[in-house]
Amino acid sequence: MFEGFEERRIDLGAVTLRVRTGGAGPPVVLLHGHPRTHTTWHRVAPLLVAAGHTVVCPDLRGYGQSDKPPTTPDHAAYSKRAMAGDIVVLMRQLGHDRFAVVGHDRGSYVAYRLALDAPEAVTRLAVLDSVPIGEALARADAKFAAAWWHWFFFAQPEKPERAILADPDAWYGGDPDRMGAANHADYRAAIHDPATVRAMLADYRAGLGPDRAADDSDRAADRQIECPTLVLWSTRDDMEDLYGDVLAVWRPWAPDLRGGPIESGHHMAEDAPEQLAATLADFLAPLPR
Repeated sequence: MFEGFEERRIDLGAVTLRVRTGGAGPPVVLLHGHPRTHTTWHRVAPLLVAAGHTVVCPDLRGYGQSDKPPTTPDHAAYSKRAMAGDIVVLMRQLGHDRFAVVGHDRGSYVAYRLALDAPEAVTRLAVLDSVPIGEALARADAKFAAAWWHWFFFAQPEKPERAILADPDAWYGGDPDRMGAANHADYRAAIHDPATVRAMLADYRAGLGPDRAADDSDRAADRQIECPTLVLWSTRDDMEDLYGDVLAVWRPWAPDLRGGPIESGHHMAEDAPEQLAATLADFLAPLPR
């Protein structure tokens, strides 16, 4: 897994992140979702290296083997703004002042927050299987609550930790044949770590607090993503069922917008890596060398 990549721990001051890097050329950082670690990209990252990119895959703060700082009453320590700040510092330490960012699931919220908060740093943005948190909550109805009930359950104190940690494998599932054995082992170690589970829940709790507030503030100020933006969603997920025209939800946020569906389940980096990597490489190709 990740042949030719280097794995290391990088101290950013506020947190230390586990990071895997490889390749040469225009940099792109890949941000995983919940409850995965950076190893979810193990089939995609080498294809992007082959396409001519430096690829950086971190475990987000709170996830995998990265640091899990104490949370706060408002969970701002796990806000997407805090996580996005980590990535800016990480990439600068690696020598990249400007870079593309790709995020899936919870990582997509970090990715677009990064593009909004640090437009000078982000050359391209790709978000997979998401709409902005503020948009999702503004549209929340009975259908959303039935499909995405976990957002609200995870916000409750103590009960989700007890439910998940009672049997993490039953809660999260995961097929090693489908995921890849090494990726599955890394993910399974994470979900069996109580500190990781608590930190992942803090991420969700931040979503209903500081993350929503940041999105609502940006919309009120008509702040938009300045770089070219790609939105992709899985055909066997529920983006179209919930939102119909997914791009229409994103258009007020990102005027330079393109995208469409990928034939895949939710974890498209594992289910459809070749199609995903080819689509990303095509989107990233205009990056200056």
